[in-house]
Amino acid sequence: MRILSIVLLFFLGIAQGISQYIFSGEISCTAENKTVYLSLVENYRKSSRVYADQILKETQADADGYFKFEGDNLSEQNRIYRIHTDGCEDNAEGGSHFLKHCPDTQSVLFIAKKGDTILFPLLENNQPLCEINSTNKNADLLLEIDYLKEQMILDFMEYNSKANELLTFQKWFKIFQEYGEENGEPLAELFIYDFLSDRASETHPYYVVDAKTNPYYSQLAERLESQYPNIPFTQQYLNEIAADQLLQNQETSKSDSKILMYVVYVVLTIMLLQAVFFSITLIRTKKRTKTSEKLTNQEQKVFNAIRKGKTNKEIASELFISLSTVKTHINNIYKKLRVNSREEIKKI
Repeated sequence: MRILSIVLLFFLGIAQGISQYIFSGEISCTAENKTVYLSLVENYRKSSRVYADQILKETQADADGYFKFEGDNLSEQNRIYRIHTDGCEDNAEGGSHFLKHCPDTQSVLFIAKKGDTILFPLLENNQPLCEINSTNKNADLLLEIDYLKEQMILDFMEYNSKANELLTFQKWFKIFQEYGEENGEPLAELFIYDFLSDRASETHPYYVVDAKTNPYYSQLAERLESQYPNIPFTQQYLNEIAADQLLQNQETSKSDSKILMYVVYVVLTIMLLQAVFFSITLIRTKKRTKTSEKLTNQEQKVFNAIRKGKTNKEIASELFISLSTVKTHINNIYKKLRVNSREEIKKI
């Protein structure tokens, strides 16, 4: 059925002229507001909702819900467009729309160019703008990407754990990026990039990690410059990637600076400790030198023996002197060094 619709659309496009675009479809015939809007989405960061300044045309659906846009004023290259209906009684400029968004709005994003014929059929459940039949093979890529988003959300709901979060993000980033690249349409890849890099989304922290090492983003820049050179959205992407790279370099530089400061701190601490150790050693050496100068040879021997923890009897036996002579030497040592105990001698 889909193939038949595309064939019919193709011949319809030929009949209308190759430069003519025709976007037609059906909304519910019971809709209170039958105004249908066609918008051009040049800024991929503004694809998530309706913006009044994006609207190109509006038309009224007939009593049966059929609508049609046609003309020859579209770009000859693919662009992202939106068709939406507003379920509110106020139109898109109405004051009841919070940030120009209405919960009753139904819309579809699609890819098209001058000469395309696209049909938006009403589904059996009375849902409009949920299917696309087109002569442009890339027209429904954004719908398919939205379906992948839903599958990703379900995947996270099924395995909702921190341990599994990183693996799940790795899996879905790869799925999205491969899908965009395989279809050969950078506009679809920009739509994916907007979703993955959105700072308000849970995907952004992983995007920051992925962008550091994944060559996909620079390769997308090359594809955009090749297929859409000198187009605002291409420059917008290049600027964003450059800004992200600059931010990452600054963060890396800050991290490197912190590591360098830590190393310097450790080295300085070690040097300070070594200086203190050498100073204490030098002071002790000087004290011992002065001590040696004050004592006689025999007193120095007794002094050294005391520092080794030997008793008076052991000293007398070692030096072949009487116990009373040992005591005399010790008294002389106390007086000369101005100490009062053997423990003080050991500390010198």
